[in-house]
Amino acid sequence: MQIFEELKARGLIAQVTDEEHIRDLVNNGKATFYIGFDCTADSLTAGHFMALTLMKRLQEAGNKPIALIGGGTTMIGDPSGRTDMRKMLTREDIDHNAACFKRQMEKFIDFSDGKALMVNNADWLMNLNYIELLREVGACFSVNNMLRAECYKQRMEKGLSFLEFNYMIMQSYDFYYMFQKYNCNLEFGGDDQWSNMLGGTELIRRKLGKDAHAMTITLLTDSQGKKMGKTAGNAVWLDPNKTSPFDFYQYWRNVDDADVDKCIKMLTFISIEEILEMEKWDASRVNEKKEILAFELTALVHGKEEAQKAQDGARALFAGGGDSANVPATSLKEEDFRDGVVDILQVLVSAGLCASRSEGRRAVEQGGVTVAEEKVTDVKTTYDKAFFAEGVMVRKGKKSFKKVTF
Repeated sequence: MQIFEELKARGLIAQVTDEEHIRDLVNNGKATFYIGFDCTADSLTAGHFMALTLMKRLQEAGNKPIALIGGGTTMIGDPSGRTDMRKMLTREDIDHNAACFKRQMEKFIDFSDGKALMVNNADWLMNLNYIELLREVGACFSVNNMLRAECYKQRMEKGLSFLEFNYMIMQSYDFYYMFQKYNCNLEFGGDDQWSNMLGGTELIRRKLGKDAHAMTITLLTDSQGKKMGKTAGNAVWLDPNKTSPFDFYQYWRNVDDADVDKCIKMLTFISIEEILEMEKWDASRVNEKKEILAFELTALVHGKEEAQKAQDGARALFAGGGDSANVPATSLKEEDFRDGVVDILQVLVSAGLCASRSEGRRAVEQGGVTVAEEKVTDVKTTYDKAFFAEGVMVRKGKKSFKKVTF
């Protein structure tokens, strides 16, 4: 099975400009392709997995990836899939975030010996003269067509700023620039980027009289249609300091039963043949599939050693005992105690299991809190310092838990 057929079998391909031409490019290692990453945070998220694994798959098939760091486009902010305007970042913030992205991408992509490129669109966008840009490309964009673009629809009701309206032009210019400088002939992106990507192929056609192509990747959504691993305020980060390897493992270990087959197919490097066999397993083996998914993805991001630790810790915890050395731990502080004791609500907050005491109160009242395998039923329950001396397992619900010490 060649790479294009594998991508289709994994359900990764959403839309293409010319399927036969793109099949020929990628199957024969003739694609120099790019994917853009705007630097809106100091870490990539699990939501970026689709793009990162796609780049890895295509590179292993002999194609050349360009990882485009959006140092320039981040100054504008992509309105795609947004109901509100993105936070404006300083140039210093963006440069810092770009450096963090680079370190994480190198775990997926081989940049040695020119096998891949990493470029920053700030290098060309920040130096553009506005009047010259308008004269060069302005006539190639129809405002009527832009207003009909899917990427702007969600913003039209609340109001689309002129700043954001320019984003399509900036992204299109990126493709136009790299087509000329790096012989980049193909752009990949999420399916919500389709309008922006067509803007780039049309600009190249109108300015240069040549063909360039685009393909969108199926968005990774759960069974409720929400983006996985990238939710605003609840992102799953690739940086171990923001999301520990254990918590990263647990995120994938706890995906809905309805999503596990799709995630294995779209995100892991397990062969299609093996996956088809796994899909024949009966429902009683769904947790085994989840463990496979969680281990494979954690190993990809954090290495096999950390993945094994996370798996061992999770198994020990769910078994209700055993070696829990790899379960995430947190320590109570002296100020958590009043008159030598700490109440259960403060334990939940200090352990990071609840965002507030009121959330902790609800969890206790709903019967979702256990301490040392004993269910807590009274919100006034207290513990002394000695109780936590050797570490105590505290759980909120089935998915959140910490080993709490003092």
